Amino acid sequence: MKVKVRVRLRVKAKAKAKATERAAGQEEEEPMARFLLQRPPPVPPPDSSGSFPLFTLSVAGLLTVAFLPLPSVASADLFRLVYKGCSNQTVGGGSAALTALSSNLTSQADSSKFYQATASSVDSEPSFLGLFQCRGDLSASDCSACVARILPMWSSLCSSDSAAVRVQLTGCYTLYQVSGFPQVPGTELLYKECGSGSSGDDFEGRRDTAFAQLQSGVTGGGGFYATSYGSVYALAQCEGDLSASDCSDCVMQASQKSKAECGGAASGQVYLNKCYISYRYYANGVATNGDGGGESSVGGQTGKTVAIVVGATAGAGFLIICFLFVRSVMKKKDNEW
Repeated sequence: MKVKVRVRLRVKAKAKAKATERAAGQEEEEPMARFLLQRPPPVPPPDSSGSFPLFTLSVAGLLTVAFLPLPSVASADLFRLVYKGCSNQTVGGGSAALTALSSNLTSQADSSKFYQATASSVDSEPSFLGLFQCRGDLSASDCSACVARILPMWSSLCSSDSAAVRVQLTGCYTLYQVSGFPQVPGTELLYKECGSGSSGDDFEGRRDTAFAQLQSGVTGGGGFYATSYGSVYALAQCEGDLSASDCSDCVMQASQKSKAECGGAASGQVYLNKCYISYRYYANGVATNGDGGGESSVGGQTGKTVAIVVGATAGAGFLIICFLFVRSVMKKKDNEW
């Protein structure tokens, strides 16, 4: 019996010693567990290939470019003076009527791209007809700004007592004339501007095709049409009160006069009394702007395409960065465990 008791005591002592050791081990591990939870996560080692940092930089640079504003046509280009016409005939006592006419035109520039009106102050003073017209592709704000800029040029470019004045800017034009002023045919040449040099082989064939498209396009485009064919960008516009058939005939006359006046020049502008055409050859095959400086329908579509492509690339880059970030976080957790 004594032997059995001693064995039991020894077994209990050994069990008690083992329990004490386990408790001591837990007390030693607990501070390390707290330390692992509190310490900052370890920084993962860089990829030995070195491709990850370069890729990150390239995506970051791509995003920087993507969120930069796209270049746009400067508003100042719309105000470039193309030509002016001042009558040698003078009239007296018309300043009040011209002031009223100018105010009337200005008030309509926010809502109309073409507007004409008459004004007179008293029965003894002459009455005047006046109008303005903006390029068909201008926004309402640009049209209003162009009209506000051009109307004061009546008196700054011509004598204040001129019987008739016509001013053409890149983005708009205006005229006034005293009642009964002699009229000129709608297809009479008022101004031309031809570029220098030649555009190489088959340019004239491409230009003629673009001109033919203008002639048919203005009939369904409200008197304004822009097109691009074979690296030749061209546009045409008729005065707002012309019928579709008269507009098409006027553009045809302008095309013929352009060929005769400018020959094989790479660019040209021909202004008739009731319409004008403008064309330019782009050697790289991309027409970003109208010849007059306003954003063209062709150029506008190109800008939208660039914006979509850049935006999609930026979105893909952002998703890739998010994926890499999540992957690095998961690696950190695996290292901690």
